[in-house]
Amino acid sequence: MRIIAGQFRGRKLLPPDTDATRPVTDRVKQSVFDILTPVMEGAIVYDCFAGTGSMGLECLSRGAKRVTFFETERTAAARLKSNISTLKVQDQSTIISGDLFRWFAQSTARDNVTLVFLDPPYRYLSERTEDLHSLAANLAARFLADGATVVFRHDARDSLDLPPLVVTDSREYGGMAVEFLSPRVTPPADSDKTVSTP
Repeated sequence: MRIIAGQFRGRKLLPPDTDATRPVTDRVKQSVFDILTPVMEGAIVYDCFAGTGSMGLECLSRGAKRVTFFETERTAAARLKSNISTLKVQDQSTIISGDLFRWFAQSTARDNVTLVFLDPPYRYLSERTEDLHSLAANLAARFLADGATVVFRHDARDSLDLPPLVVTDSREYGGMAVEFLSPRVTPPADSDKTVSTP
């Protein structure tokens, strides 16, 4: 694993040491970031199910302002912390290691996030459908800036609508699908509603 472009181009990253995470190949990463180039500079990023941080750290290399990494698996989180330290981007990085679904349901943060990577374990599309729906609803209601982009990676054989997000583009790479989503409507300014996680 390595950074493929930007300030840290060519820098190696610690990869996952288990099957719990699925690193993106350089070819797929380059294709995804070619699409994201217009929104990268100054981006505020949430890297959900971050693994060892490949996507979020690529964002920082390419000019993102800051990244919040969400990762619950201990070994992956430890390697993520090491990768952040190696690149010396601690001031631009936050790691949240608790339950991601509960955090989004309960957090009072108002971040105006412009880019989200949503890369859940493939089994979640069938096993935790309601949790993913709640996560998407909370993102749209309280975290996403107008015009934000959500990059949703999953098995190409599966699909899952995530209202109130709408697909604006989609690509397939072998057995993997990458969907680009945006809020269907601008969340009301006075919306403080939280969708509870079952």
